[in-house]
Amino acid sequence: MKERAARYWPLFGLRIVTPLLEIRLADDDDVFALVDEIVEGVHDPSTMPFNVGWTDIPSPRLERESLQWFWRQRAQWGPDNWTFSGAVIVDGHAVGVQDLSADNFAILRTVRTGSWLGMRHQGRGIGKEMRAAILHLAFAGLGAVEANSGAWHDNARSLNVSDALGYEINGEDVGLRRGSAERQVRLRLTRDSWQYKRRDDIRLVGLEDCLELFGAA
Repeated sequence: MKERAARYWPLFGLRIVTPLLEIRLADDDDVFALVDEIVEGVHDPSTMPFNVGWTDIPSPRLERESLQWFWRQRAQWGPDNWTFSGAVIVDGHAVGVQDLSADNFAILRTVRTGSWLGMRHQGRGIGKEMRAAILHLAFAGLGAVEANSGAWHDNARSLNVSDALGYEINGEDVGLRRGSAERQVRLRLTRDSWQYKRRDDIRLVGLEDCLELFGAA
């Protein structure tokens, strides 16, 4: 079934492989496993690490809308506007999501990243590894020139990962978090900064057939 899916939709055959994990476009088996992780918990309920407070949605809406979100990204994919929702696979199990998004990538060569990781898998270095993996896809695989990200000012884990991978602070915004105004830090990683810390132990499998879909042919 997976081989047939990749034949018709090459993105299902794409793999980013590191010594610790694999990232692949979430198929339906992965999606249901990821919703199980969401139910188990993604973050401390006392805080909100995301721009959109999707984890505050009550069950069963949370589970249903999470499924719809994954399906929507695949259905609306186009070379001018795409979100690669990568299932992060560790020891054969989907433990989180690493997104890579872009608009008009063929011209701008700029991407955005976002992610979440099940709470029971945190503290093992997976968060940094999965970001490094998706950046390798962006820069080494797709030829990106810049990657952007962001985090609330008190999200130390995310900010530390960005700092370790070479991002620089690129200003601040004020956003709405659970009804209150909060500072959000903007982050930028240039190709030169990524190249300085580039790793040689990350592999891209099945990318060639996907380049047109990314607007990177």
